[in-house]
Amino acid sequence: MININGNLVEVDKASLEIGNRGYTYGDALFETIRVNAGKILFWEDHYFRMMASMRILRMQIPLQFTPEFLEKEILEIINANDLINSSARVKFMVNRVSGGFYTPISNDVEYLIAASSLDSGFYSISAEPYEVVLYKDHYIAADLLSTLKSNNKIVNVLGSIFAEENNFDNSLLMNSNKMIIEALNGNLFLVKNNVIKTPPVFDGCLKGVLRTQLLRILKELPDYQLEEASISPFELQKADELFITNVIIGIQPISKFRKKEYDHKVSKRLLGILNTKIRLGN
Repeated sequence: MININGNLVEVDKASLEIGNRGYTYGDALFETIRVNAGKILFWEDHYFRMMASMRILRMQIPLQFTPEFLEKEILEIINANDLINSSARVKFMVNRVSGGFYTPISNDVEYLIAASSLDSGFYSISAEPYEVVLYKDHYIAADLLSTLKSNNKIVNVLGSIFAEENNFDNSLLMNSNKMIIEALNGNLFLVKNNVIKTPPVFDGCLKGVLRTQLLRILKELPDYQLEEASISPFELQKADELFITNVIIGIQPISKFRKKEYDHKVSKRLLGILNTKIRLGN
């Protein structure tokens, strides 16, 4: 089952209007959300990011789009797919209504919510090696639009194909200033001694929800010095650790980039703290 504008529809009976602006122009936003046993993780951060993104794209936010209404809609699709007692990935998409060419005839929106199952209720770190490559065929603009989870993800798609064709687990993306900004599917963190760096939002990286959680955690840990600062490709091979974050996988340590192999002690510690916060409902 999926939720289309508040109506539950069987997946094989769902249809997409040919003029859907998310399809024809990429005029859409989405949130990827993790739900554990009926609890939406980091819901407040997801909600406010979506609302801020809709404002940036000049979409008309419906009056009923309160946190309570959208939470109810998400949990309804979780229940409809018998996922209330397990872990699930939810994709919440908002697009401007059909009509017009580049200029829309209306800024009103419609929405779709889909859910699928996940294997584990808490985050864990795999012992499998995880090697990344620098993707240099195309670059991300260092501007506000690049920080949004919009449907325009063609660089991520091409970077994924490049990684797969060359037997890498992920690609690291750069902005037009040749600074590292993120991985294909999450934010990047770099550890060197007691300094933990992550690219700043103004470099064009996604304003990730789990990135936000880790920034809050790190500000409370006196052992580390947190920096939101640009990361050059040269810095990657001098780092002690590199890891990727998103709300579905949690923390993914990078084991190798080029000839450099990395530790994952800090990744493990942060993951333990993150799981504790989830258990306590923080």
